[in-house]
Amino acid sequence: MDVITLSRIQFGVTTALHFLFVPLTLGLVWFVAIFQTQYYRTGEERYRRMAKFWGKLFLVNFGIGVVTGLVQEFQFGMNWSEYSRFVGDVFGALLAIETLVAFFLESVFIGIWIFGEGRVSREVHLFSIWMAAIGSLLSSIWILIASGWMHNPVGYVINPVTGNAQLVDIIAVLTNPKGWLLFRHAIAAGFATSAFFMLGISSWYILRKRELEAFKPSFVTGAVVGLIASFMLFMTGHEQGQEMRIYQPMKLAAIEALWETEQPASFSLITIGDLTGKQEVWSIRIPYLTSFLACNNFDCEIRGVNDLQAKYEALYGPNDYIPLMVVTYWSFRIMFALELIMLFASAFALLVVLRNWSPGLVKWLKWMPYTIPLPFIAGITGWITTEMGRQPWIVQGLLTTAQAISPNLTVAEVAISLTGFTLIYSVLTFIMIQLMYKFARQGTEAALKKSVDVEEPVSAGDIILVGAQD
Repeated sequence: MDVITLSRIQFGVTTALHFLFVPLTLGLVWFVAIFQTQYYRTGEERYRRMAKFWGKLFLVNFGIGVVTGLVQEFQFGMNWSEYSRFVGDVFGALLAIETLVAFFLESVFIGIWIFGEGRVSREVHLFSIWMAAIGSLLSSIWILIASGWMHNPVGYVINPVTGNAQLVDIIAVLTNPKGWLLFRHAIAAGFATSAFFMLGISSWYILRKRELEAFKPSFVTGAVVGLIASFMLFMTGHEQGQEMRIYQPMKLAAIEALWETEQPASFSLITIGDLTGKQEVWSIRIPYLTSFLACNNFDCEIRGVNDLQAKYEALYGPNDYIPLMVVTYWSFRIMFALELIMLFASAFALLVVLRNWSPGLVKWLKWMPYTIPLPFIAGITGWITTEMGRQPWIVQGLLTTAQAISPNLTVAEVAISLTGFTLIYSVLTFIMIQLMYKFARQGTEAALKKSVDVEEPVSAGDIILVGAQD
């Protein structure tokens, strides 16, 4: 393999493994804030135990997520220095704000929530967890606005001296519809991931008739939020499909395996291509459906990859502008299938509640813990669809992946770093799963035990890793 392929694999592996921690952090902190608020309002000890229990699992995820996330920014300089030069004037402001405002806001108030109980007022303690939740929200906004710019560059000019993108309209960047669409989809994914995490663990306790006063309310919260979030995933995904037709038509054509332009365009239930990945062998298709989904009418034209390839060659010069269709096509369908299962599973969970915990329905909750991985897998396959679908562009229409690579890298250097990062990330993921499994089985009473003696000095490392301590 060449340097570009190895660097892409490295970034893909590290990002996918880091992405295991992001959606749970994004959503679970809000549930902790809600339960903490209920404790403040009612004074009922069960809500304090619920906040501590889910908060401890959140902290494990947050601590390891911080460690794995730091590597991502270093890779911009190590493997993708030409990319960093090209987008630095645009990305610099966005990532600086994310780090200095959102991340520090989240981290500082998480520390206050962990160590402040009994040392600050109840109002300040409650305020701290809500500020941590808002910090996580702001962090995702800045990151996804930056990501949205890569898909739909706006508010820039190309500097005639440096040849780099230069920010000239920050308002256009901040209001970029692509960034906010990615944000809405990510928020839905975060709440869905956290809801199924709660549903799976709560079901385990309910079936064993343990701590029902804490885990039945957790189950109800997970069922309601899970159903809403799963529905929102479909709605925001539908929005992205319509946006693709306008800004990234090649990605849409690859997702639907449309080699030739169709009007109206059919929807592929299953398509088998040849070994080149650029020629259809056999397919089952639903007429008109892609036109309807992309345009809200049955007579919409969808450009095929062959026509778009010719168009892009005329615009940008000779190159292969067709993404790896087999990956884009199947990753999208895996994501779609998992989201459909999540929708039905959350609807069933809500039915159990509405039927007043009917024993005939409750017994089926034994399958609910197996749904915990579904949103994680759906999130990773969705990210693969999004990023692989825009290849060969790293910044749509402006910079290709081949142009973004660091010029002095060697195959041996990237192979070594790829191996090292994969091993380290795999170990951290294994540790996270083990800690989650251990703490989830201990119950709410164990979560009340302080992980760090509050009488001893507290370091920044304690704040980050407190959730991983026994």
